[in-house]
Amino acid sequence: MLSGNMPILVLKEGTSREQGKNAQKNNIEAAKTIADAIRTTLGPKGMDKMLVDSIGDIIISNDGATILKEMDVEHPTAKMIVEVAKSQDTAVGDGTTSAVIMAGELLKQAETLLEQGVHSTVITNGYRLAVNEAKNHLEKIALKATDDKTLKKIAMTALSGKNTSLSSDFLSDLVVKAVDAVAEDRNGRIVVDTANIKVDKKNGGSVSDTQFINGLVIDKEKVHAKMPSSVKDAKIALIDSALEIKKTEIEAKVQISDPTKIQDFLNQESDTFKNMVEKIKKSGANVVLCQKGIDDIAQHYLAKEGIYAVRRVKKSDMEKLAKATGAKMITNLDDLTAESLGKAGKVEEKKISDDRMTFITDAANPKAVSLLIRGGTEHVISEIERSLNDAIRVVALTKEDGKYLPGGGAIEAELAMKIRSFANTVGGREQLAIEAFAKALEIIPRTLSENAGMDPINTLIQLKAEHEKGHVTYGINFETNDLGDMTKIGVVDPLRVKKHALESAVEVSTMILRIDDVIASRKSSASEGPGGMGGMGGMGGMGGMPPM
Repeated sequence: MLSGNMPILVLKEGTSREQGKNAQKNNIEAAKTIADAIRTTLGPKGMDKMLVDSIGDIIISNDGATILKEMDVEHPTAKMIVEVAKSQDTAVGDGTTSAVIMAGELLKQAETLLEQGVHSTVITNGYRLAVNEAKNHLEKIALKATDDKTLKKIAMTALSGKNTSLSSDFLSDLVVKAVDAVAEDRNGRIVVDTANIKVDKKNGGSVSDTQFINGLVIDKEKVHAKMPSSVKDAKIALIDSALEIKKTEIEAKVQISDPTKIQDFLNQESDTFKNMVEKIKKSGANVVLCQKGIDDIAQHYLAKEGIYAVRRVKKSDMEKLAKATGAKMITNLDDLTAESLGKAGKVEEKKISDDRMTFITDAANPKAVSLLIRGGTEHVISEIERSLNDAIRVVALTKEDGKYLPGGGAIEAELAMKIRSFANTVGGREQLAIEAFAKALEIIPRTLSENAGMDPINTLIQLKAEHEKGHVTYGINFETNDLGDMTKIGVVDPLRVKKHALESAVEVSTMILRIDDVIASRKSSASEGPGGMGGMGGMGGMGGMPPM
């Protein structure tokens, strides 16, 4: 029997737990800290972050997704904010920093409302109403992207503020060229598969040596010195099995008692490879790209027949080559026929920096192309690669949707004004949350102006005045540190990036606001000792600001 006064033990003694306002406060604080950490990277005048790992390797970047991915984040709520950046990057390729900053600001505004006694459910309802209204308004004010000139502006905006800004004009041309090359019309709708744009990098040279290749580049050299270095009118065989004699499944020994039989054994091995090469030659192939190994004897016979061969080609490259050249991937050489070969105008080996690479150009169906990045150091070309991947994604989205919006904080200033008007039509306590959403939107132009060294308060006042006059496209001109028409200046963003950033920010902030209890679960610690839970697995005891 339990006496009436005896406490009932539900959770194990010593289990970390936070409840009510304390849990909400700590969660909001963690999210705000993550947002503040990357605020200074926003916009063309944003700063870079240097990330140093435990063995001293460094990454220098101002790409929000890269910074958050590499940061050693422990707090569970902070991890949720990092997930926002990842999902934004995966879905649309850009706008990661904006999404995280927006999520942090929505939580900051919600904190003020919570202190005034507004319930978190009311705030989340208000935020959802506001984001739906914002998305509808974005559709109304979106501009149509009709030509490559607009796509180039989209690419240049994505590249601005990165370490590529000095070469952004040149690089944006390459990006647009690559996207146009792989774009396909499917039932009257344009589809761009960015996986068909292969981005390769090679140390040495300058950024201006970066080139667009209407075909594919493989970071492999020919396997034999006597093979031709260049093959015109190439007929390409893609083989995904090894040109080697397969080893037996179980360990086997070959015993030769008669010394005269040794040569027979070697001749038999040689004949096997000769037959392999004969089958390749019979098909009419003059280029062989093999996913696995090529035996030394097979290399010799291939070179003798004047066939260019490359081994250990990545599977992803083989798939792109199949698409670009029209070749079929062959596993068994008996299936190799003239019909299974791919075609390309030229296959050649070129020396790039200290390495030799294979270039396959003028392919039969050039729906797979390459960008070869050059730069002085590993850190430079890695940042260019990240920037180009972002630019490719946003240009592809604009090509597909055919819609874009003015950048430079213009769209956030316009939405803030429209959402405030919308709040007056809603009424009730939700009106307070919708007004908080409008105020949170202003964090983007505010941060952009701060990072550019401008007065943020004056900038916001001037922006409001311009948008009240109906100047929808007015935002911050970073060249003059003044306001200007973003469409004329060429600072533009894809519609889908802005919509997804708003949706992601609202989703994560409403999820965090609805948490009122944080309890250590059995699975939260990888190192459970005899005393049960080993703390909250990096939650820092949940007291005060958690470690990050």
